[in-house]
Amino acid sequence: MSDGEFTLSQLESEFSLILQERVEIFKDIKPVTPSQLLREILEENIPLALDIDTEKARSELIIAPIMVELRKYFNRQISFFSGVDFSVEKAKGLTGRCDFIISYSPKQLEVTAPVVALVEAKNDNIKSGIAQCIAEMVAAQIFNQRKQNQIPCIYGVITTGSNWKFLRLIEKKVDIEAGEHFIGDLDGLFGILLEMIETTHPLS
Repeated sequence: MSDGEFTLSQLESEFSLILQERVEIFKDIKPVTPSQLLREILEENIPLALDIDTEKARSELIIAPIMVELRKYFNRQISFFSGVDFSVEKAKGLTGRCDFIISYSPKQLEVTAPVVALVEAKNDNIKSGIAQCIAEMVAAQIFNQRKQNQIPCIYGVITTGSNWKFLRLIEKKVDIEAGEHFIGDLDGLFGILLEMIETTHPLS
């Protein structure tokens, strides 16, 4: 079994998770305006990605530029990995490749620092990615524990590029957002991504 083969009920049983749906994860988030460069890139890329309409196009043309902007905002002190193997616990089925991993480190050669979030790209169905994203979040939690990385929670993101849904793992509790966020509100979305990084800063 791999990350993408789990069902929600299997995850609850195998890892003793408590799933809470329709949770408001981000309250009173202040919109943050990203750079003019990102806005210009997305203005060009979004229509093209939606016309091509594949997960690869959405990942490369929409999600990756946003991740690059996020890294730049934090003065390149965080890293993001794309399409890397993240096999943490093969015996429990926590294997596979993650679309994007966000880590607290400026180093890009390998994932060693605390993992704070995982981004799962989907072509057009947010719901279909929930179980896989949760499995990857559990893998990240185990990874952090083994590396003694003190992170209060792990975030997960499922996105089509145009629609974004956030999840949060705290110990054994998984919060799943009620609604979705949209690329049309780029300032609001970017504010959430910044909040996600800032509120999970490694504990001293």
